[in-house]
Amino acid sequence: MVDGLKHLSITEITLGVTAFVSAVAFAIFIVAPSWSSYGRLWERIAAAFLSIYIGAALLGVGIAAGVGVIAVYLQFASS
Repeated sequence: MVDGLKHLSITEITLGVTAFVSAVAFAIFIVAPSWSSYGRLWERIAAAFLSIYIGAALLGVGIAAGVGVIAVYLQFASS
């Protein structure tokens, strides 16, 4: 194993690799087609920005839902 990764657990490494693969897939399947759909540079930049903005919003909703599920679980598990 690489010296810098010795302190990481297999779960943390797996989450990092998964995040990287997801980001690359988002760039290939979402941002690249939106970039290539337009001809002018400002339209391409706007399309890429909006794609990233929507992706960040969806990520935020997913995180909020996950935190909500964990909070409800902890509330019922403690009673």
